[in-house]
Amino acid sequence: MPIPRPAYPHPHFDRSHAWQSLNGTWDFRADPAEQHTAHDADGYDRQITVPFAWETPASGIAAHWLRTAWYRRTFTVPPAWEGQRVVLHFGAVHHAATVWVNGIEVAHHEGGYTPFSADVTDALGDGGHLLTVRVHAPADKRDIVHGKQRSMPRDDYDGVCFTPSSGIWQSVWLTPRPATHLAALRLRPTRDLTGIAVDATVRGPNADAALLHLRVRGEASTVTLNIAADGRAGTELPLADPRLWSPEDPHLYYVDAELTSAHGSDRVTSYTGLRSVTVDGEALYLNGHRLFVRGVLDQGYWPDTGITAPDDAALRRDVELAARAGYNLVRKHLKLEDPRYLHHADALGMLVWAEPASPGSFSPESTARFAEQIEPMVERDGNSPAIVIWGLYNEEWGLDWDIPGDPAKQQAVADAYDRLKALDPTRPAVDNSGWTHVKTDLLDWHYYDESAASWAATVSDLLSGRRDDFPVRLGPDHVVHKKLAVPGQPLRGLPNLNSEYGGGFTGLERAWHLRWQTQELRRHDRLAGYVYTELYDIEHESAGLLDFHRGTKDLAGVDPAHVNAPTTLVLDVTPVAPGRDLLTATREFTVGVRVSHHGTDPVDGILHTAWTPVYAAAPESPGGAVRGCRAEAKPYLLGEPVAVPATLPAGWTSGRLHLALVAEGTVVARTALDVDTRTAMHVGDDPQARPAE
Repeated sequence: MPIPRPAYPHPHFDRSHAWQSLNGTWDFRADPAEQHTAHDADGYDRQITVPFAWETPASGIAAHWLRTAWYRRTFTVPPAWEGQRVVLHFGAVHHAATVWVNGIEVAHHEGGYTPFSADVTDALGDGGHLLTVRVHAPADKRDIVHGKQRSMPRDDYDGVCFTPSSGIWQSVWLTPRPATHLAALRLRPTRDLTGIAVDATVRGPNADAALLHLRVRGEASTVTLNIAADGRAGTELPLADPRLWSPEDPHLYYVDAELTSAHGSDRVTSYTGLRSVTVDGEALYLNGHRLFVRGVLDQGYWPDTGITAPDDAALRRDVELAARAGYNLVRKHLKLEDPRYLHHADALGMLVWAEPASPGSFSPESTARFAEQIEPMVERDGNSPAIVIWGLYNEEWGLDWDIPGDPAKQQAVADAYDRLKALDPTRPAVDNSGWTHVKTDLLDWHYYDESAASWAATVSDLLSGRRDDFPVRLGPDHVVHKKLAVPGQPLRGLPNLNSEYGGGFTGLERAWHLRWQTQELRRHDRLAGYVYTELYDIEHESAGLLDFHRGTKDLAGVDPAHVNAPTTLVLDVTPVAPGRDLLTATREFTVGVRVSHHGTDPVDGILHTAWTPVYAAAPESPGGAVRGCRAEAKPYLLGEPVAVPATLPAGWTSGRLHLALVAEGTVVARTALDVDTRTAMHVGDDPQARPAE
């Protein structure tokens, strides 16, 4: 049987020149009474496929609400590793894992999303070796970090949670290394983006006498460093012809590191990209150029494999699907994602907002467990050039939805922010995404609304400063108004992002909201970006642009790539309802059209129009040019309105007007307007369309 997930699991700390995967078939025993010990040989009556959680069909177990179980397998150590230390690695195990080799306990780890490892050399004998793992995954997850995994008793946010993924859910593998070895290799771009700053950590009995040799692939010279008494070594590696990393050119620099000591040679490869992400007032900048975030939420679930991707291709495909829909950023939601996802984002040029998993309630234990994820998150993933935003808490989850009323919860958020920024000051961080902020680099908010009119009005009020709160519906008859920030956290002078939005229950409704709500966000030059909810459906949650299997859905002719393009058209219309954006008493009407442009140079072109039936996709041709309708915009400044006349074709009572901006023979922006002449019909909350204010 082929080894599942055979690729090297940690591309940012690569020892793939010598390693052994332990993925595949393991013996398995459920232990609901928690009666077994590591030395009991009985009860292993099933087999499980690692690294898939025991709830999943892919694991071969598909057991739900099992709290404790055991894994067992044998392994051998390659003869070529003779004389080296043998290290056992776990990518992630949910939630508490205890590990034995040949009956000797070698590791205990708690935290379902962070990696851990153990030097097992002293537990090895001759020949084959027995590896045993006990995993405890409590049904009551409220005081542990679990992200979107369902808890029993339930979390307050259980309605948006999914089937748990318990047990070993990331790869397990072995590597050899000398007793004196590289423990960490942190790579960051230099401030001037002309080289790579290296910070290495060496561990072992001969650390301060070792030498570290560094070479950037493609560069001529090798740099040799002495190791300080504390095991640290640092330098800057200049580059002869620096090439910046960006979504348009995701160039990666690989650094080969070799540590030599009395114990032998240790080799590790890592990589990074030359890029900077900075905040200047209300704008974000990537490599000194204005960055507008066009993001989408991705929760990292798959139909048959839970929070584990079925294969490496599935991780890459999710990056490609987001890019195909016009997004330049993915927010990996409440989950430290598999490092190989970040590797594909690095290679393909997809920006990432990364964040840890949340607990379900506020307590000293849950606060500590949440904070314990921060350093492993930065240590494991900090070399990734794709990560441009770190997140922390989300909507006060794990804070009992009460930051404004509790100083202790405010302190927990501020402490998490300070801990993160001390580890990595190079990226902006969000303290409590979407709701009341305490200490943050970005002012983001989560606003959902089914009314196009109130959506537009609230967004305008938030961005203009006319209001500093917004409505959040927590139940059918329970609406609260969330403050943007506690006193002391500035409400102005920081980048604003609407980092969750979307509406509707059917694909048609969601596509309609996607089109019009995103348009309203593009109307406001102050906005630094958005994150749409979400890329694909998950179990009962049908909010995705794609279905759970990443298949296409009926979006009523709306192409997300047109909605999320760097250049878009903004219509001065408040739409009424799906299929009836504009109600008009006559076949002839005029619509105001503006250009929103996020390029480096101004854009101008001629507006073209074409008619199709309502819900039809944009025709291949942009249609006919509209006489005198030239539209233009400067970068990040909404263009002035252009009045575009149109006439519904003879005999039609409704139709879809497609509008396209054509510049130098190329279509650079598209949108559409569904028009209906049956004005006597009352539709939705607004009996007739009106110009946006």
